[in-house]
Amino acid sequence: MNSVLASLRAGGDPDALSSARTTLPRRSAKPAWSYMAACVAAITTAAIGPEWLRAPLMLLAILAGLGATIYAVRRVALPAHRRPWRLLLGAATLFLVGIVIRAVVPGAGASPPTSMALIPDAFVLPGYVLMGYGFADLLRRRRAADDDPARVDALLVGLAAAFMCWTYLIVPSMSQTDLTPLRVANSFFPVIDVVLLVLAAQLALSGGARQPSLWLLILAAGTMFSGDFIFMLRDGGLADVPQHAIDVLFMATFLLVGAAGLHPSMRTLTEPQQIVVKDLSKVRTVLIALMVVVPTIITTMRPVTSLLNSIVSAGLCSLLILAVFARVVRSNNSRARAERATRRRATHDALTDLPNRELLAETIASWGERAADDQQEISLLFIDLDRFKMVNDHWGHQVGDELLCEVAGRLSTQIRGEDLVCRIGGDEFVIALASPSHSALAESLADRVLAEFARPFELSVGNVVISASIGVAKAHGGARALELIRDADTAMYKAKDNGRNAYALFDTSLREEVRDRMNLEQALRRALPRGELAVHFQPIVDLTTGQIDGFEALMRWNHPTLGAVSPVDFIPVAEETGLIVESGAWLLREAAAQLAVWTAQRGPGARRLHVSVNVSVRQLRDRAIVDIVHGVLSDTGLGPDQLWLEITESGVMEDIETALKTLNELRALGVTLCIDDFGTGYSSLSYLNRLPVGIVKIDRSFVGRVGEHGSNEPIVRAVLAMTRAMNLRVVAEGVETELQRDWLREQGCDLAQGWLYGKADLPENLEPWIRPQVTA
Repeated sequence: MNSVLASLRAGGDPDALSSARTTLPRRSAKPAWSYMAACVAAITTAAIGPEWLRAPLMLLAILAGLGATIYAVRRVALPAHRRPWRLLLGAATLFLVGIVIRAVVPGAGASPPTSMALIPDAFVLPGYVLMGYGFADLLRRRRAADDDPARVDALLVGLAAAFMCWTYLIVPSMSQTDLTPLRVANSFFPVIDVVLLVLAAQLALSGGARQPSLWLLILAAGTMFSGDFIFMLRDGGLADVPQHAIDVLFMATFLLVGAAGLHPSMRTLTEPQQIVVKDLSKVRTVLIALMVVVPTIITTMRPVTSLLNSIVSAGLCSLLILAVFARVVRSNNSRARAERATRRRATHDALTDLPNRELLAETIASWGERAADDQQEISLLFIDLDRFKMVNDHWGHQVGDELLCEVAGRLSTQIRGEDLVCRIGGDEFVIALASPSHSALAESLADRVLAEFARPFELSVGNVVISASIGVAKAHGGARALELIRDADTAMYKAKDNGRNAYALFDTSLREEVRDRMNLEQALRRALPRGELAVHFQPIVDLTTGQIDGFEALMRWNHPTLGAVSPVDFIPVAEETGLIVESGAWLLREAAAQLAVWTAQRGPGARRLHVSVNVSVRQLRDRAIVDIVHGVLSDTGLGPDQLWLEITESGVMEDIETALKTLNELRALGVTLCIDDFGTGYSSLSYLNRLPVGIVKIDRSFVGRVGEHGSNEPIVRAVLAMTRAMNLRVVAEGVETELQRDWLREQGCDLAQGWLYGKADLPENLEPWIRPQVTA
């Protein structure tokens, strides 16, 4: 830039620098490219046009560039991102002041320079500083400084440029006989350009978006360095370069900066960029090699002129080699860090940062190798959060993740330093520990973990209490990780079957149970397509008249080899696997179709019967149940009052809001909703009042001793009194004796079912009940 000031009289071109910060168009790039086209025309005219037109063109470029930069700062750049552009505008203004001083102050622009050159230099040097600060601010805002390879490569560019300046500019200048201090000082001006070139190179080499504005700014830095370097060669009498060529270079510099400011992509220069370190391209590899090889060859082949020259040249070459060495070291370290990070991602859970299943398996394998020799046993605690899905469904997955992190923290506080806490699934954690054989360390730890879960977890939504089911499995030397995890998982399910919020120890009988359960599941998946399922109906009788009121439809399974499989065995499997949704819909259709047949047989004057069908928790969650019921009523022609749907208290309470929505839609169809097994679940009056039910079924466990002054009689009386007050009808389940029937009738119970009236049976065996005259 110092050379620009000196060349003004010859038609120099400071305009383009001022233009550095112009980004007129915010949406369209057309004005920027139009500006570039005009710039090309101006440069062409200055290069081959008449000499008298060159100075006016330079002045016009300066004024246009400053105006465009001011406009960009005020109207284009975002308010929070204006500082680097203001710095560039300040640099352009200082350069303009220096140019004016050189043009109007006698001797200020003389070549060779005189003491008067210090006046414009007092403005030019701060201009360089502001420009460098502006480039550095762009780097900081783009976060390009985080790219280590780009930083080293930019340093290589700077060292190579400094070597060329020293070799071909500074050393020849110092060897001249008419050397003055000002000429020596001027020969160091390109060193300032080297600093700017390093910053521009780092912008170019770092990751992130490389938009047109960035490339234009980088080209501007390169042409400015070239112009200053060539000018100093000419000013020092080291090369015969026409002033006209230097002017064209600097005119191109200012115009490139102006185009960078005008292009809409200028905003990306101040936006944070995602730094992605990629493989070296062939071009970049060749450039790095040239940065080292060329200075080394020059140093080797040039004759020794002075000790100082040898020392500086050797020092710069050494710095280049050290920079390459630093790049190699950084590259190796980066690869090692990347491998460690990849290894950690592969062996640790991303959410909780706990070890995952892979690291757990490796740890168990390593422990197993020395467990037999040290008489140690390996224990696993398989921990599963009870009803964790309700947390996600109610508060969302963000709160669920928050809870998982809190659980991870608590579990980590309960173990010894040599133990391991892992997260191996959604809400599944495992604690692995090695202890002396036959110790109760695992059981003691399980008790402490359960006690920890009794304390509320403080989450963003407030205090949340959740319980856990724990399976404990132990193995001695030679433990296989997958088998031990599987055994602990099996024991955990035993804890859930025992009521949750407990721990269970694994034994070999559980493995057989799991095998039988898997066989049962596979057989159940084939049961419906093969026609192995059947519907049995159990009579429900009106206690006042003794007449049939309806039937409860019950699913039965008769397997070709297993025989009659108890519902107690296969219904839970169907629930867990989701098979209950399909089979439950089948049961509903079959039961309704059979009732339609019976209704037609009984004739229009007979008492309207109903059929009661159980609806599972899975079906309540699956909103398709509403459409299925609607379709069944339409297909069979049954009245909605003839279809009863039974739900359990515990099933509704698992997700009461979702259940309520489904139940209200079902009630809107006109069907009757029943609470099954009342008294065995929550039995809350507030919940019962919220549910749109019309029938309450008292569980058989309360009916068994009534009429004999049993302890359950007050409970049954209370339920009957409560339901009467709420206008609900009551069905007593499990009625087996006439004494029970008579006592229930005296207490005002409406309906009854049980072995007194008959077991659940196939439709063809229930014909006596279908005839209207039958009375129990």
